[in-house]
Amino acid sequence: MAQASKANRTRKPRARRPQKKPNQWGALWSLMRFDRPVGTLLLLWPTLWALWLAADGLPPQLELTVFVLGVILMRAAGCVINDYADRKVDGHVARTKARPIVSGAVTPRAALITFALLVLLAFALVLLTNTLTIALSVGGLLLAAIYPFMKRHTYLPQVVLGAAFAWAIPMAFAAVSGSLEPGIWLIYTAVVLWTVAYDTYYAMVDRPDDLRIGVKSTAILFGESDLSIIFGLQILALVALALAGARFELGQFYYLGLVGAAALFVWQQWVARRRDPKGCFQAFLNNQWVGAVIFAGIVADTGF
Repeated sequence: MAQASKANRTRKPRARRPQKKPNQWGALWSLMRFDRPVGTLLLLWPTLWALWLAADGLPPQLELTVFVLGVILMRAAGCVINDYADRKVDGHVARTKARPIVSGAVTPRAALITFALLVLLAFALVLLTNTLTIALSVGGLLLAAIYPFMKRHTYLPQVVLGAAFAWAIPMAFAAVSGSLEPGIWLIYTAVVLWTVAYDTYYAMVDRPDDLRIGVKSTAILFGESDLSIIFGLQILALVALALAGARFELGQFYYLGLVGAAALFVWQQWVARRRDPKGCFQAFLNNQWVGAVIFAGIVADTGF
């Protein structure tokens, strides 16, 4: 026994395995939300609506490529600047406490550099279009940059987000047609209303944490009337889209698309009726199909 104890005392300690460094590229990928494409689709669908309406069918290849890539880049840039703005808040919210900046996988400085690079790439794409589109892009950048900071000062950050998401509509129309048809502002209004509705569902997921830490949102502003107001916004969005359809002389396929969107809105109300985080998040995610069915209606109508 004495010899065994002596052997144990003289045994060398095991060398510690070196800790793996965080995957910087994977963290940046997550920071730009490329692993969660729903937000990109929510921005892409209205952009495609505008491109197809401006061209009265399939848009030119250059403009289509510029705007699809531009949507991907600007949505990524918006996510980066949002996480930078929320770097001192996200750690207190259950859903966001593991985000790359909060966890230390990406530094705030690296996030700002990434944001600048994404914006520069997007602007380089815009330079391939006309002067009017380039001028309009400045407004889009300002809206995207200020949105993340609005939740500190107003209960309506979702309105600013809607204005930013919808800004691709006049830009896309200007790129294809070289002008701004008055009817596009009906679509713009519809997209702002729709965005406020679906992002309120999103904000309802975080409402308990937001109330605790003092972050503002329409989910908090609307209170117990949240679902009723969301449904009212969705109806107004459909009305604006129906008026736009008359303005652009669209036919039955387009209006069938709006009927499909209305059915999805009703389903969203049902799934979120208990206001539980899972149901509200499902309602939010479902909006990618709203954009898709309306786009399908536009494509079918202009194609025939």
